[in-house]
Amino acid sequence: MLTSPTRYAVTWEKLPDDFVLPDDPVDNINQPLLTAALSDSLENSGKLPSYALTTTNYGICATVNEKIVVKAPDWSYIPAIRVPRIEVDRSYTPQLQGDSPAVVMEFLSATDGGEYSVKPTHPPGKWLFYEQILAVPTYVIFALDTGVLEVYHLNDAGRYQLSTPDANNRYWIAQMNLFLGVWQGTRENRTGNWLRWWDDAGKLLLWGVEKAALLQERADRLAAQLRAAGIEPETESC
Repeated sequence: MLTSPTRYAVTWEKLPDDFVLPDDPVDNINQPLLTAALSDSLENSGKLPSYALTTTNYGICATVNEKIVVKAPDWSYIPAIRVPRIEVDRSYTPQLQGDSPAVVMEFLSATDGGEYSVKPTHPPGKWLFYEQILAVPTYVIFALDTGVLEVYHLNDAGRYQLSTPDANNRYWIAQMNLFLGVWQGTRENRTGNWLRWWDDAGKLLLWGVEKAALLQERADRLAAQLRAAGIEPETESC
């Protein structure tokens, strides 16, 4: 996608306390479920350090040509923040408060397709802001209903280039040392397409509920083996 060659004067300043953040509703009732699942598996697999930050519809700020710009990606991953978390409870300013986002995700809107906007005037479009202002290495656009996943990486020219999936139809996200792909199944009474993480060996990162179910299954199998050997397994007393 071609983008504007306009040059921008970018500074990194804390958002004023009286700045009114946008309060736009999400476009789809399934979006909160999807974003929660993305962070859940990272945390339960030990892939979310205490100094990292995942965000959902949370303001990421920059001052562009002396005007404040705030975008709230549907999901983002920030490798490290360098200030107390209370200082980023409303919004986050890269460079000033920590790393720039390594990954931002947008879920396709049924309305205006703003995920692809390269509007150069204030406020700049999402695509332009992520690519040219924040220089986010990986931009993900996902259509929940169809399961179409687009992963863009910054090329050497500083422009987003569509990536090609591997043989498993997954995308390598180098900044996270993980693969990202589409998985079909059920969570929280929703059956459909989900974004999931796999490690570098191709092992799926489990959600908390999956991990608990697996541990219970192992415990039940061990109990059955003990009973078959004539040993009654110990049970916790109340």
